[in-house]
Amino acid sequence: MKMNFTRKLPIPKDVKNEFPVSDQMAEVKAARDKEIEMIFEGKSDKFILVIGPCSADHREPVLEYISRLRKVEDEVKDKIVIIPRIYTNKPRTTGAGYKGMLHQPDPDEKPDMYKGIVAIRDLHMEALRDYGFSCADEMLYPENHRYLSDLLSYVAVGARSVENQQHRLTASGLGLPVGMKNPTGGDLSIMMNAITAAQSSHTFIYRGWEVTSEGNPYAHAILRGYLDYSGHSISNYHYEDLVTLNELYNKSGLANPAVIVDTNHNNSGKKYLEQIRIAKDIVHSRNQNADVKKLVKGLMIESYIEDGAQGVGEHIFGKSITDPCLGWEKTEKLIFDIADKL
Repeated sequence: MKMNFTRKLPIPKDVKNEFPVSDQMAEVKAARDKEIEMIFEGKSDKFILVIGPCSADHREPVLEYISRLRKVEDEVKDKIVIIPRIYTNKPRTTGAGYKGMLHQPDPDEKPDMYKGIVAIRDLHMEALRDYGFSCADEMLYPENHRYLSDLLSYVAVGARSVENQQHRLTASGLGLPVGMKNPTGGDLSIMMNAITAAQSSHTFIYRGWEVTSEGNPYAHAILRGYLDYSGHSISNYHYEDLVTLNELYNKSGLANPAVIVDTNHNNSGKKYLEQIRIAKDIVHSRNQNADVKKLVKGLMIESYIEDGAQGVGEHIFGKSITDPCLGWEKTEKLIFDIADKL
């Protein structure tokens, strides 16, 4: 076997015992979980914003960003539920490059998986303890979910992972909303099959155990655009796309039809400033059609303290080291604009 086994890592139970969630933190998370579930069940008409950096690259700027979100949510909480993005795993199309805080808690140092596990748990804990936010993360590695399972209120399965059986089966056993992105090629049937699998019960192997899942009624769609055969970005956030998705849901028999629309990635062609226009366009589409309004539960927005992205070797506080993001001033204005138009 051509791999070196460096060291045995602690299991999630041991990490949780070493870095425990307090009773107060658990109560805050439970209340947020209930509020978010009610939105997906159609019992609340609040709007979800899954918003934050492309990747959580450094602890201090991420927490500074979240502290600002806290103040904004306090002003819009009658209409909007903010779920901060703390994305600690970064999928790479070719496998090369920075893979996220789990791999490199310090992007300038070599990978250290144990320090990464501790760093991502500490960051999510601080967001919950100090700012009252249970956050979102991408489930890039299904076997690692339990390191954060008592802290997260939202999970996304990415465009490269949505067709993977282990992601689908693991999602079926999670007790929180799991968004299934359309694949990079754009085939919505793949995304709908993933949602169907995630909403169903399964028996499978997970972390060395034979487990049986109950099915996850909060598994739902994420539209993020796609690439055509020649590599050009094609968006799928328009009114007609939302109507089409609603028709697919009507034929599916799935529970709690819902979509979160990703305003960046191939929907924007990674032109991050377009997220402002796209977000407003989606809210406008909701206001034109009662079925679309019921279906579209929220938006996913890539945002940080500074506009854009920085290059290798730069060290700019709160500026993305992966995909470019909206800066804070534009983000704050956009959130208030969305609240006004809901």
